[in-house]
Amino acid sequence: MKYGVNEQGYYGDFGGAYIPEMLYPNVEELRREYLKILDDPDFKAEFDQLMKDYVGRPSPLYHAKRYSEKYGANIFFKREDLNHTGSHKINNAIGQILLAKRLGKKRIIAETGAGQHGVATATVCALMGIECIVYMGEIDMERQAPNVARMKMLGATVVPATSGSKTLKDATNEALRDWIANPVDTHYIIGSVVGPYPYPEMVAKFQSIISAETKVQLKEHTGSELPQYVLACVGGGSNAMGMFYNFLDDDDVKLVAVEAAGKGVNSGHSAATTALGKEGVLHGSRTILMQSDDGQVIEPYSISAGLDYPGIGPQHAHLYKVNRAQYVSITDEESLNAGLLCCQLEGIIPAIETAHALAYLEKMTFKKDDNVVICISGRGDKDLNTYIKHFGF
Repeated sequence: MKYGVNEQGYYGDFGGAYIPEMLYPNVEELRREYLKILDDPDFKAEFDQLMKDYVGRPSPLYHAKRYSEKYGANIFFKREDLNHTGSHKINNAIGQILLAKRLGKKRIIAETGAGQHGVATATVCALMGIECIVYMGEIDMERQAPNVARMKMLGATVVPATSGSKTLKDATNEALRDWIANPVDTHYIIGSVVGPYPYPEMVAKFQSIISAETKVQLKEHTGSELPQYVLACVGGGSNAMGMFYNFLDDDDVKLVAVEAAGKGVNSGHSAATTALGKEGVLHGSRTILMQSDDGQVIEPYSISAGLDYPGIGPQHAHLYKVNRAQYVSITDEESLNAGLLCCQLEGIIPAIETAHALAYLEKMTFKKDDNVVICISGRGDKDLNTYIKHFGF
């Protein structure tokens, strides 16, 4: 794979495992075992069966006719919002819980921003009868209260992160501290394509089911498995990497990753990593992140908790640097308006994260026979309060 990972865990200049000595045994065990486990026929059979009967895959590829009329192209929605738990996050959570069981782990920790990964992790831990601790920023717990309740109903312990910006970055810091303190019996289910190798590659592999299905479904719809454009929102970047994965080597397919501009790229309240970031190390890998001249992480901001992250996964950093994918950004205001438009044109209430990707359609021009696939990464139930506040419903 041209844009894939090398044996040292790098995508071009990005990746690796920059970790404290205490974590080395955990990460090394994962690196050593995960490919063997993923290639095991019993693992594959159990994963496939749960994807079908528990998650409800394949998720539909829906031809959005009113969107197609509005934007003058064939617009398709890959409906990850219809998965059990309401987003793409469950794909990775199922994969990692099966991995953790085979590694003999008795306790699961996770970080979450919008709460969707926390809910997915709590769900699979309930399914498998394994203890679950989810770290979540205090601010995110307030703006995503329904997901906090769901996690607790599923039996998880939700621990607030009260340092820094009290959002996803800080929840990740707390989860890493827990893992350092409990290295033997605990598996850390990272929710995005971030962290030390092998996490970015492992999460991408579990999420690659999105683009694998899309190719088959698009061929049924159009006669070709290759669209002209693929769009997805990016915080850390797991839904985007899942959506891009099986198109990476198809150079004619234009990949568009949409970040959160917040109140404006240069407003000081943004999470537009590629526009504002520099190369450096964040949460165990070399990537592009928002940082000050002396290397301190700059606090990100987005109205969507799932995009409120100061970096991107190392594979995204590589795709950006070599111009394989275009990285753009959308403001809070633009995303909220796009979310409402999707409700009213297609009868689908999208997550505000997803709405960032939908909003970018306004800035694109298409030929009428272009096929355009957008990953509808999650549903908007969790964001109703934000929509209500903004529009005054």
